[in-house]
Amino acid sequence: MGFTVLYLSLIVLFPLSAVVWKTTGLTFEQFWSAVTDDRVIASYKLSFGASLAAALINAVFGLLVAWVLVRYRFPGKKIVDALVDMPFALPTAVAGIALTSLYDDNGLIGSMLAPLGIKTAFSPLGVVIALTFIGLPFVVRTVQPVLQELERETEEAAVSLGASRWRTFRRVIFPQLMPALLTGFTLAFARAIGEYGSVVFISGNMPMKTEITPLLIMTKLEQYDYAGATAIALVMLIISFVLLLVTNALQMISNRRVSG
Repeated sequence: MGFTVLYLSLIVLFPLSAVVWKTTGLTFEQFWSAVTDDRVIASYKLSFGASLAAALINAVFGLLVAWVLVRYRFPGKKIVDALVDMPFALPTAVAGIALTSLYDDNGLIGSMLAPLGIKTAFSPLGVVIALTFIGLPFVVRTVQPVLQELERETEEAAVSLGASRWRTFRRVIFPQLMPALLTGFTLAFARAIGEYGSVVFISGNMPMKTEITPLLIMTKLEQYDYAGATAIALVMLIISFVLLLVTNALQMISNRRVSG
């Protein structure tokens, strides 16, 4: 217990307390002005909105990918399974450059979307794409083990009683997957909020349009505005904590329903 508390203090508690302590150097008026600037508010909306959208997309398609990997056999399955972990192994800056080259108006995918009036790179949509890319493995690797451990007898019993495949999934399988799916969603969302490397290239970094909050914090640090940077970081920390707390509460409720 002592080693656990010491480790958590050094890695988590002390850095977080340093953020709070550094912010105390500002008066309330200075703090409020720093965190409610129009440019900062726009970055909040983009960071949290894009992170939420990416996490929701990953919750749907991550479940689908995990389902295919567990329930189906097909040529190249091991390769696909290995590709799921690619965002973990790939440096985020490399991922950002690769995504930008693909989704730019002259890129392989962007050139096909541009005639349709869909701008991906250097737009909020590009931010969502980058955050979806780096968050997918969290959902897949969280849901996959639960799918593997599900008892097929329960599904077979539901089918034998006349339930359709969709009804069996909705009433039997999905409730058991829900806690793991919420966990994967939370991990993907938390990772997306603080992501920097893969987004900074594809976003274009246009203030009030495609500028994410982590980039704004870095900008203030480069300008030696440490108090302003920590003030914005503190707001990000509080909002993230509240959102994660709500998600964990939903996960606990879902676990109780499954246990009941």
